[in-house]
Amino acid sequence: MAELVLYHHALGLTEGVRSLGDEIRSAGHVVHTPDLYEGNTFERLDDGLAYAKQVGFGAILERGKAAAEGLPNEVVYAGISLGAMPAQALAQTRPGAKGAVLISAAFPPSEFDGPWPEGVPLQIHMMEDDEWVAEGDLDAARELERSSNAELLLYQGDKHLFVDASLSDHDEGAATDVVEQMLSFLRRVEAPFS
Repeated sequence: MAELVLYHHALGLTEGVRSLGDEIRSAGHVVHTPDLYEGNTFERLDDGLAYAKQVGFGAILERGKAAAEGLPNEVVYAGISLGAMPAQALAQTRPGAKGAVLISAAFPPSEFDGPWPEGVPLQIHMMEDDEWVAEGDLDAARELERSSNAELLLYQGDKHLFVDASLSDHDEGAATDVVEQMLSFLRRVEAPFS
């Protein structure tokens, strides 16, 4: 059993993010899905991003860090799009991180006082033709892949929030693959005597 913190995307803690957490939980893992938006959810990405800008990306990051404060250090951090920001920051800076899974986003390791920590496994999932990741995230993912033990998994398609079953961006085939890869990743990083 591994323990995972799953940070939501810019639309908030949607039913699709909760469902993804439940799916991982049903495989026997402990999953936390903190709400970085304090109950707010949005239907359009532009509206969700406007809210994040209003609150401040720094404040969103701090909310993500605060959500992990009461948890053991030995957790896996996962994030979808905007949620990749606190997931990557914590995996890079919080001692004891077991690993990270980034979906539809990645940052250069220097963004969080890089480099990526040695021995912390990383899995990155993106769609090849997603216009959002083409604006620097894919380059950051490739940098992470070269400089660490990261595994970059690219899926055919152009959807951004493709793992969220409650959205029109959902791609069932790719989302199923992501869950299978995540579960395999969690099995590899779980504590040997748990």
